[in-house]
This record gives sequence, C-alpha cells and structure tokens, in this order.
Amino acid sequence: MAGFIKRIFSFGKERPPEAETPAPDAAEAEIPAEDEPSEFEKVLEEVEREPETVAGAEEPLETVISESLEAAPVIEPAEEQVDERMAGTDTPALPAGFALSENEPEEEVEPEEAPRLTWFQRLKAGLSRTSSQLSLKISALFTKRKLDEDTLDELEDLLIQSDLGVETAMRITGALSSERYGKDVSGEDVARIMAAEVEKVLSPVAKPLKLDLSHKPHVILVVGVNGTGKTTTIGKLAAKLSGAGLKVTLAAGDTFRAAAIEQLKIWAERTGSDFIGTRLGADAAGLAYDAFEQAKAKKSDVLIIDTAGRLQNKAELMAELEKIVRVLGKLDPDAPHTVLQTLDATTGQNAMSQVEIFRNVAGVNGLIMTKLDGTARGGILVAIAAKHKLPVYFIGVGEGIDDLEPFEAGDFAKAIAGV
Repeated sequence: MAGFIKRIFSFGKERPPEAETPAPDAAEAEIPAEDEPSEFEKVLEEVEREPETVAGAEEPLETVISESLEAAPVIEPAEEQVDERMAGTDTPALPAGFALSENEPEEEVEPEEAPRLTWFQRLKAGLSRTSSQLSLKISALFTKRKLDEDTLDELEDLLIQSDLGVETAMRITGALSSERYGKDVSGEDVARIMAAEVEKVLSPVAKPLKLDLSHKPHVILVVGVNGTGKTTTIGKLAAKLSGAGLKVTLAAGDTFRAAAIEQLKIWAERTGSDFIGTRLGADAAGLAYDAFEQAKAKKSDVLIIDTAGRLQNKAELMAELEKIVRVLGKLDPDAPHTVLQTLDATTGQNAMSQVEIFRNVAGVNGLIMTKLDGTARGGILVAIAAKHKLPVYFIGVGEGIDDLEPFEAGDFAKAIAGV
C-alpha cells in the first residue's frame, strides 16, 4: 500500500533516466499482499502509466517522427482510382468518386448559308415598294366595278402619279379598254396587261453594252449628278470586266471630292485594276488626257473615267464635261466610245430632267439606273425609256458587288407589275 501511495504522489514528476530498479526494501518485501485493487485504483494505475510513457521518452524528436512516419502505413491509390485524364499532366489525381470540372469547348456550329436568291427574286424584292403601292391602288379602284370611261381615267391618273409617264399610262389603259371594256375587271387583270405593255416599252432599250476592243482602250466616260452612285457603279463595272479577264484602268476624274478619289482607288485595288489619280482640284480634262495615254501604254482593254456632278454650279460643270470630251476626241476621234449616265431612281421626275441636261452636254448614249431597291418610284425608268429611248444597260438593286445586273425588259416589267 505504501508503494501505491508513493506512486500517486510522484505522478507527473520527471522520472530519472532508465536505470536498474533497486530491489525493494526488506520491509516492503515483507508486506503481505493486500486485497485486489478497486476499479478506481485500476483507473488511476492506467492514468499513471500513460504519462510515464511520455515522460520516459528521451529519444530525439527527429527519431520519434522518423519512426512514426516509417511505422505509418503508406496507402497507395488503386489504379482505378487515378483519373486517367490527369496522366502526364501537373494536375493532381483525384480519388474515386471525384472528377475535375471541365469546361469542354462547345462545338462550333457553322451558320447555314442563306439560299442565294436569283436575280429576278432580288429585282422583285427591290421593286416591291413600287409594285405593292401600285397593286393596292389598282385593287381599290377595281373592287366590284365594271370598266368604263371614268374608271379608265382614274387608272390613267394613278399610273401617271406612279411615274410611269403619260405615254405608258395611255398604252396600258388603251390595251385594257380594248380587252375588258364594259366587263368586270380585277386587279390581276390590270397587272397582267400592265406587265405586257411595260415590256413593250422597255424591250427596245434593253441592250448589252458593246465594247470595241479593236481600238484599245475602249473609253467609258461616266457622268451624273453627285449622289447617283457613279463611283460605286464604276467599281462594279470594273469587277465584271476584270472578272472576265479584261485589263481595266480606272481614272478619278472627280477632282473636287477627295472621298470620290479615295473610293475609286479602293475599288481599283479590290478589282485588280490600274488606278490613275491626281491632286484635289486639278484639271479633270488634264487627268483624262494622262489616263488615256497611260492606259494605252499599259495596253488596257477598257478605261473608265469618273467625273464630277456638281449641278449647283451647272455652267462650270457643263464646261468641264465638254472640255473632257474634246480632249479625248483629239486622242481618239471616236473617244469617248461610251458615255454612261447614272440615275438615282429615288429622285423620280428629277431623273428625267437630268437625262436631258447631260445628254445635250456630254452626249450620253447609255443609262444605268441605281437604287431601285429603296424607292416606290421605280416607274420613272419606264417613262425615261419611253421619252428618250436611250439604251438601259444595267440596273442596281442594292449595295453588293453582285447587285448591278444587265437590264432585262421582261423581268423588270413583271417585277414592277407584281406578277
């Protein structure tokens, strides 16, 4: 019992280094065995043994840690637990049941290319404003009504107001009268007859632009009021010609507008054409002279010359155009071989007066109508054709390089009539 009490009081004290335990005193040895220790005493004995183990550990800390690490079993990950996607990368492998969040790239879906419209479909769409307005007015006029003189007069006025011109309006009403007078008439009947009569007016002027390549270069002088699309039209013509294998030279004769010079230069680069320009405000006739000489030296097939279109200073403009024509005529008696005038369909009746002006001064012998897609006044081309009877070589229904196409009388007539 005394030994037990001694151990209680020595609990927590640092024990001396391990040494041989001295033999117990004789007195202690003779102490008879006592009763079995109680449960409480057993617990105390266990508590006493735990600190003794810690206190008695005098080995260096490194040795203890090393032995602990060596003793700790190393758990090798099972092969199936390693994410195969991590093999050969710096990304740590994850245990089974885990996966890295991966932003997989979405497959790029190429947008389906819109079906290419035919030229007639584009023309019809471009003239839809003109045709729809005509159709609505005609349908309203012929709702449950027989064809009589009053109706014919109203129809004639309607067609004239739509810029088709007096001559064409009279042709349409005359044909309608001879076929349907005194009978019920529908809007479809009028549209069908109108398309037929408009085609008759336009057929004589729907001609291809002929090039005389026996005398190079074939000179095309492009005239027209500013804003009618001269420079863009020249670029589109150059694209068609160079695309067919012809050598083209473009000359920036609108020397009063820096934008026109730069725009034509860009078109020349796009179409692979030669470009000839000069300083802003230079003499346009002098540029035309240089352009002809250079185009001839380079053996260009076609020379297209841009010009100014400042109608606000009409006298000066007309004198400049006359001078250009005279200079070109001295270089080649037949030059310019073609004088094209661009017309903006949105200007309506103004386009008619512009043809008269440029025809008298520059000797216009062919027309190109632009911007038919942005107006309800496309009928003006019919009126111009009926009055001036000048060839209409091309028409434009958009800004795209393919939106300038040869003029076809039948297609135009059907598109404008909405049939």
